[in-house]
Amino acid sequence: MKDIISEGLFDRAKDSIPGGVNSPVRAFKDVDLVPPFITKANGSKIYDEDGNEYIDYVGSYGPMILGHNRKIVNDKLKEQVDKSLSYGAPTRLEVEIAELIKEIVPSVEMIRMVNSGTEATMSAIRLARGYTGKNKIVKFAGNYHGHGDSLLVQAGSGALTHGVPSSSGVPENITEETIVAEYNKIESVRDIFEKYGDDIAAIIMEPVSGNMGVVPSTKEFMDYVRKITKEHKSLLIIDEVMTGFRLALSGAQSIYNVDPDITCFGKIIGGGLPVGAYGGKKEIMKCIAPLGPVYQAGTLSGNPLSVTAGIVTLRYLKDNPNVYVELERKAEKLQIGIEEAIKEFNIEATVNRVGSMMTVFFSKEKVTNYEQAKKSNLKDFAKYFSLMLENGIYLPPSQFETFFISDAHTEEDIEKTIQVVRKAFKNMQ
Repeated sequence: MKDIISEGLFDRAKDSIPGGVNSPVRAFKDVDLVPPFITKANGSKIYDEDGNEYIDYVGSYGPMILGHNRKIVNDKLKEQVDKSLSYGAPTRLEVEIAELIKEIVPSVEMIRMVNSGTEATMSAIRLARGYTGKNKIVKFAGNYHGHGDSLLVQAGSGALTHGVPSSSGVPENITEETIVAEYNKIESVRDIFEKYGDDIAAIIMEPVSGNMGVVPSTKEFMDYVRKITKEHKSLLIIDEVMTGFRLALSGAQSIYNVDPDITCFGKIIGGGLPVGAYGGKKEIMKCIAPLGPVYQAGTLSGNPLSVTAGIVTLRYLKDNPNVYVELERKAEKLQIGIEEAIKEFNIEATVNRVGSMMTVFFSKEKVTNYEQAKKSNLKDFAKYFSLMLENGIYLPPSQFETFFISDAHTEEDIEKTIQVVRKAFKNMQ
């Protein structure tokens, strides 16, 4: 594949942008390659500056559930562009998306729009502390909730260890109120609440983790987390930035039949444009300014372009439930094809999938938590990624990311991808 133009752009970018990218994973550092610079996309395909075509399983890391360049979304965006890009004032669109999300997600009685998933989780944590009057937050190793200071922590040596900053520039006194528990381990959560229960404002968790690769929580674990937070009058914050409106219309919480106090959203609710939101019970949400003492604001929150794309996307998903049936069918077909190739070519790998989210872990054992995910063979992943990219399949360039199937992926796309997987595994063998 030609990559002369992308190489030149990457060199130029490194002079002006840290690492040449505006989000670290895009640097392709883990796979030791030059990232393709994308110039356009349509349906399930993306195209780089050198004219290469790829079947895209990144989907802008989740939002493009309808595929790229969907006409029903673009037409509405063009209408809004002709009106204006932003007002800094209330709009009908904000009301419509709030009512639509409330209708789709029963646990949400009020919602506040923000501009990113990070803003949503940061704001939800501040709200939980303000509402409960407690300080400590429990998160899980391997769950990613954006780059807010208090959540950039890694697991310590034991379940009761306070978070240690995993990024330079984050003082320890900011993360000392964050406790890291082990994902899918009830005893880890139980021990933390026995020691700190009276001062825990909330647990924040991904129902299905997407940033250590796809790792779902078990139903038993989710039920226990909901039970213990209620017992200690702590809040349960469900981070559905990635899973919301993707795994099911009403999100992962509908699959697990869990009723969270606060839910964080992003990605799909902006239809591909920057967006975030957090919503929950009225009693809790009324603590936010201007009604209550918890302050949060944003000049571009509820931006009419993002909200327009979100409304069109959500309405389409609501009116076309067969989308989820087809996503499951195509994802299952791809999973089976990959697993058959793993067996045929004797590759040490396993597949985790929930709905249209999937990860191939180069691991001997099934991955159910962060410690197991970290044992994956990163050299094997890098080989696999490079071979897939060379043959026109665009995947996230990290073992610890999720790839996504969209409504735009065709039978031919799935068949071609399976054949490329087989070719890659044969080469690796």
